[in-house]
Amino acid sequence: MLYRYLFDTIITRTDPERAHAGSVDAIGAVGRSPLAPLLRATVGWRDGARQATAFNRPVPGLVGLAAGMDKNATAVEGMDALGFAFVEIGTVTPEPQPGNEQPRMWRHPESRALRNAMGFNNDGSRVIARRLQALRSTRRGRSIVVGVNIGKNKWTSEEDAAKDYEVCASRLARYADYLAINVSSPNTPGLRDLQNAESLRPIIEATRTASIAAAGRRVPILLKIAPDMDLAGVRDMAQLVIDEKLDGIIATNTTVDHPHLRGGLSGEPLTERSLAVVRALRDSLPTDRIIIGVGGITSIDDAQAMLGAGADLLQVYSSFVYEGPCLPGRLNRALSHL
Repeated sequence: MLYRYLFDTIITRTDPERAHAGSVDAIGAVGRSPLAPLLRATVGWRDGARQATAFNRPVPGLVGLAAGMDKNATAVEGMDALGFAFVEIGTVTPEPQPGNEQPRMWRHPESRALRNAMGFNNDGSRVIARRLQALRSTRRGRSIVVGVNIGKNKWTSEEDAAKDYEVCASRLARYADYLAINVSSPNTPGLRDLQNAESLRPIIEATRTASIAAAGRRVPILLKIAPDMDLAGVRDMAQLVIDEKLDGIIATNTTVDHPHLRGGLSGEPLTERSLAVVRALRDSLPTDRIIIGVGGITSIDDAQAMLGAGADLLQVYSSFVYEGPCLPGRLNRALSHL
């Protein structure tokens, strides 16, 4: 209730991107401070949370952080302390890029939604690899389940896209519990055109080969897809996962099916569509392929519905912004009783 009051009276009056950056900085600072164990034992308390096994290791809960919040891997320990069972950082591109012109992030409180046209702004794979190396050098850092979402630079042509994913995998795979191939953001021109088997096969192969060479092990690879393809297209993506022996799918990214001018929309407006996509995927995939359901999960009922549709794990982003820092721990604790 306190967070909701602060959000409605103060946070909504601030620039969304500035508030986002400030929040991530603060979470990162607390996560690296002596206050982290206290945070972990209170707000982020996960003891007794429903466990899962994925990415070749135990996952201490079902609800993780979706990509896009901690783009540069600066707040992983803080997000863990807040109760997220796993943290997906990125999207990371081979070289640093500033992203699209501002403004590029908007709130839509009336529909509990966020909209962004960020354009993969990030510090680049070299810098982020160094941060992840430092994280993994500590016992606590190694205990956190970390996914790395990878994409291509804006200036890279579709024909050369596989090389960008190869570079990212070669620099980041050794620190990742899984890699997420992102070809579904609407904010990089031409990226969604890669959501077809012909374009994806060389990207998958390049990512797999580079990740094994870099990590010395088989790193799980998931594909992140958009909510805007029809269900036949969703089933095609499921078949590609089977054919290419990928480990699973993250469904879904933001939608461009909205009345606003720019960017992709996330939050409550995606709930029903994301559920439909997850159902279609579960009907098409064997049970050993992971489905991470993301899009419009705000409440325990939403989380139950997504699990009922066939998701193995869940991610949140927009609801974390609207509901506040208690949300991940609360969801993970509540799901342990189902």
